[in-house]
Amino acid sequence: MQNRPYPYCEATAIKDLKEMLAVKARTHKKETAFLYPLESGELRKTYRDLQADVNALGTWMYHHKIRGKHVALVGENSYEWLVAFLASVNGGNVAVAIDRNLPEEEIVQLAKKADVDVAFVSAAAKKCGRRVARKSYVLDRFDEFLREGRQCLKRGEEEFLRYEIKGDDTAAILFTSGTSGFSKGVELTNDNLAFEITRTSMLFDPQGGVLAVLPFHHAFGLVVGILMVINYGQPVYINKSLRRLREDMERFRPRTMFMVPAFVESFHRQIWAEISKKKMTHPIRGLMKSTDLILKSGVDVRKFAYGAIQKVFGGNLSYIICGGAPLDPMYVREFRSWGIEILNGYGATECSPCTAVNRAQYHRDGTVGVPVPGIEVKITEEGEVAFRGGLVMKGYYKDEEATKEVLIDGWYHTGDLGMIDGDGFITLTGRKKNLIILSNGENVSPEELEMNLTRDSAVKEALVYEEDGRIVAEVYPDEKRKGDAAYFEKLRNRVNKDRPPYKRIAQITLADHEFVKNTSMKILRHKNVPAAGKKTRAADEEKTETAAR
Repeated sequence: MQNRPYPYCEATAIKDLKEMLAVKARTHKKETAFLYPLESGELRKTYRDLQADVNALGTWMYHHKIRGKHVALVGENSYEWLVAFLASVNGGNVAVAIDRNLPEEEIVQLAKKADVDVAFVSAAAKKCGRRVARKSYVLDRFDEFLREGRQCLKRGEEEFLRYEIKGDDTAAILFTSGTSGFSKGVELTNDNLAFEITRTSMLFDPQGGVLAVLPFHHAFGLVVGILMVINYGQPVYINKSLRRLREDMERFRPRTMFMVPAFVESFHRQIWAEISKKKMTHPIRGLMKSTDLILKSGVDVRKFAYGAIQKVFGGNLSYIICGGAPLDPMYVREFRSWGIEILNGYGATECSPCTAVNRAQYHRDGTVGVPVPGIEVKITEEGEVAFRGGLVMKGYYKDEEATKEVLIDGWYHTGDLGMIDGDGFITLTGRKKNLIILSNGENVSPEELEMNLTRDSAVKEALVYEEDGRIVAEVYPDEKRKGDAAYFEKLRNRVNKDRPPYKRIAQITLADHEFVKNTSMKILRHKNVPAAGKKTRAADEEKTETAAR
């Protein structure tokens, strides 16, 4: 298999989202843009339909004096949500994407922080709509809005169509995931979005269709998972609910999916659980070694050998673009053995969001890939990864102090520690803020230890932190191993083996429930670590149990 540098993909260069839609409506007018499941069947929209709907809704917005406003979008993934986003941006409004699954008070606070004037909400979020903005519209009335907008266009109301987008104007406010504190509103300009879409498209060509499962309020799910795919003129099937994911994969048979590591890890567990249930673990492990060797000789038998595994994803999946959190290279290797290439990437909402990704034919396990073309990357004296270029945000909305902390001389300082090899591949080693600094001066990255722990099938989630000068780990175990203190003591010894003393875990704590996470499935350290020590400690339980005997 080829694994060396090759030319960039031929991607359409755009100056803004309005131009992108116009080009696709002209070059791919009858081709499918979106497929969306409905109770009555399936909604299908061509690229010409998409532009027409955006223009109709944008005209409706102008007719109702929604111009130069901050427009909140609160709802689950839907075609209507996307059209509302595009209509807002393409008319000079600022789209403010807010996670529907947040507590109502937090939704209201974020809307207030972003100075929201108008809101589009789904039926599920209707209750909080009036608190989010003075004017609130339910997306259930979407067809009504489009009909009125088309009538306005027939009457010659073409201000929305004639509006010229200014590159340095703010297009959207997207909130950070807030894993270490309160979410901040990231201002992305029209230039930021156009740069990101154009340049990221040069690294990967998602031919064959994409199944969209990541939330649209998240930069990765929206900009890379949707807008970049539109720029390629490929079809997108919108997953309405994760409960329908398996059904949607079988129906749409995607070639590409964008995922966060939690999804990859979940699928991996399910697949091996099924293999174990059939008592096929050792035969499959042996088969994987054989097919890996055959692949190295240039013969690919994976589609034939692992048809049952590939059927889980619809039978046509070739690529998973993964980002949003660290991913153990073990998953990359095992999915590759099954015929599915995981292209691990890296980014931040502040960078629109993708800054680097492994390429289909040029990848390096354990890294987050090569930088997006046209940007600069450096490692600071403190070992922090920093980026500069057209994808870096304007700043945090109305938060000059926070902006100055991360934007220094045009460089966005990520807070991640890492290194760059001679070929430009970036390897991350941990978070600067999470770094454990021991009293002896040694630095320990908790992410490394967490990754080691979660490789064990009995560990669903792990969190490593410092307590009283020692490194401790809190583990949420698999159902079969709950309360099995002896097992986790043995695991601790295995993880510590061959490690220098300062990198050893002193104690494992068993959690009785999952850790608090955000919608990107990242563990919120600031909400979990302070609670450490309240749960039963595995080692102490074992000692008590032994004494009782």
